[in-house]
Amino acid sequence: MHAYRFVLALSAFAVTAGAQSTSPTTPQPALGYRTDALLTVDGLEFKDMNHNGKLDPYEDWRLSPETRAADLVARMRIEDVAGLMVHGTLPAAGDLGRGNAYDLDRIRGLVVEQRVNSFITRLSTDARTLAAQNNHVQEIAEKSAFGVPVTISTDPRSHFQEVLGASSSDAVFSLWPEPLGFASIGDPAVVRQFADTVRQEYLAVGIRESLAPQADLVTEPRWARSNGTFGSNAKLAKRLVEGYVAGMQNGEDGLNHNSVLTVVKHWAGYGAEKDGWDAHNFYGRYASFEDDHLAYHLIPFEGAFHAHVAAVMPTYAILQGASLNGKPLEQVGANFNTQLITGLLRGHYAFSGVVLSDWGITSDCNENCQNGVPKGTKPSPKDIGMPWGVESLTKPQRFAKAINAGVDQIGGTEEAALIVEDILSGLISEARAREAATRILVQKFQLGLFEQPYVDEGSAQSVVGKPEFVQAGQAAQASAVVLLNNAPAPTTLKPLLPLTKTGLKVYLYGVRPESAKAAGWQVVSDPSQAEVAIIRAPAPFQSEHPGYFFGSRQHEGRLNFLPADPAFAELLKASGTTPCIFITTLERPLILTDVMPHATAVLGDFGIADKPLLDLLKGTTAPSGHLPFELPSSAEAVEQQKSDLPDDSAQPLFPRGFGMHF
Repeated sequence: MHAYRFVLALSAFAVTAGAQSTSPTTPQPALGYRTDALLTVDGLEFKDMNHNGKLDPYEDWRLSPETRAADLVARMRIEDVAGLMVHGTLPAAGDLGRGNAYDLDRIRGLVVEQRVNSFITRLSTDARTLAAQNNHVQEIAEKSAFGVPVTISTDPRSHFQEVLGASSSDAVFSLWPEPLGFASIGDPAVVRQFADTVRQEYLAVGIRESLAPQADLVTEPRWARSNGTFGSNAKLAKRLVEGYVAGMQNGEDGLNHNSVLTVVKHWAGYGAEKDGWDAHNFYGRYASFEDDHLAYHLIPFEGAFHAHVAAVMPTYAILQGASLNGKPLEQVGANFNTQLITGLLRGHYAFSGVVLSDWGITSDCNENCQNGVPKGTKPSPKDIGMPWGVESLTKPQRFAKAINAGVDQIGGTEEAALIVEDILSGLISEARAREAATRILVQKFQLGLFEQPYVDEGSAQSVVGKPEFVQAGQAAQASAVVLLNNAPAPTTLKPLLPLTKTGLKVYLYGVRPESAKAAGWQVVSDPSQAEVAIIRAPAPFQSEHPGYFFGSRQHEGRLNFLPADPAFAELLKASGTTPCIFITTLERPLILTDVMPHATAVLGDFGIADKPLLDLLKGTTAPSGHLPFELPSSAEAVEQQKSDLPDDSAQPLFPRGFGMHF
């Protein structure tokens, strides 16, 4: 391994947003470098990042982030400025940037030649390898014209569900319930503990930007992205979002050297998706609003603002029927909407951080994008585009419209040359571009990346997924479980749960036999031979929309179980002879009306491993969660509710907040 060097290995100092200078007694920070020369000034060490042999203000760690950023931006050509304003994907050998190693030659071209220095990573590998790969990226950046370090971002990695473009399931990291599970627990301190844990794991491998949390609200039960939210209650979501940002950014005072830059999303109203489709897809590009209901969807973002969140990501969706200050919103996606970004976010809420667009908004939506890829065909990057409402504009015009609306950085692209083209043609003013670049650089300075972009590869493995993190995650998984029913078994007057009998004979579906045997139970192959059947069901969903495209694991459409669903068929079979425990993941507000008559006990989880689940069924732990949204009683009730209002279906089977205990 190529060891990186440190100068005066003292702890790095924290720089808070708004500081104008540092104290004369500010300690020498640790400087991470591989090829940079060092400068000695006043007995202190500095990196000569632009290789000119003298200390320039942006290289002087004694100055404020704002002063340093202003100096660096003034030195940059418009090509350098434009490179800051795109957020690409670190290329790997695998599909769509996935794999276990980067293509460093391609990265060298992107960073050194095209001047791009913000990227999402989609690598999935062990912690030590991921840390080493990210160090390779920073070594390349060190050789660029100004030595601007790379900010490496990621979609959420610490939950169970994986959806291309939304989240990744990575067993290397500690696993926690989906965000809906934290709404079930309802405690901001638990969310902050989770985010602080993830922060430590991300820092260990060199990830410095979190493309989360979702401050969206579940007001349309069929919506595919519900699992990434904190439920339907805006006031609770506000508190949980604040806890998330505080944990991830290492406090509520803005970025510091131990922060992971946090991007709250999706501004605003994404949860009101028309008919529950998802705005990643052409057919789901609209959210549906009535009257002034958009105001309810803004409340959770206030928690992020209170914690000084660093960045905001707008939604893909076009908000139909919504208005601001009595004026209808322009019918374009929020990433292009001046009213939502410059007017509401910058103006009313005085947000001064970075606005990062969602991915692919400047790309074309071709025939495959609009109608779905042919069966048996994998989507390719050229088939992905979400230019909703601006399909008729050229690519350069889309860049200009988004940036002029208030977006500082365009996500999912490395096409910085189009921003240069826009500046030269006058579509974007140079002042606007330099304003955006300055915001982005200030945050890099606040994170301490200019002083220390490298991580200790040797310690990454001991931090990521360490036992206490895993145990805390599993405890949260169990605490989030909602007990919906616990009737007596036919042979006893006592509720079926907990299962306290030693050597219990169990029939399993969706649970590994090894897990049950480790719990001290006997596994049988026929439910009629069992004392209890444990059936674990994946959530139901509609397999495909006629124009379905984005992400083969995205769950949309149907919320109820059908006899054709294997797990529900098992319940129908087993319940004729045996008391049944039915567990399903509440990734959306499911319709369980047909489940209840056949199951003696019913539980809803938000992502849980076998061991904490079986410990809960045995009574070693106990379910304490409460529904983060109501559970509707029928598909008809779902169809008749309003997409922009929470918990408004007729005669719900269970109200929001319901949860039994034993």
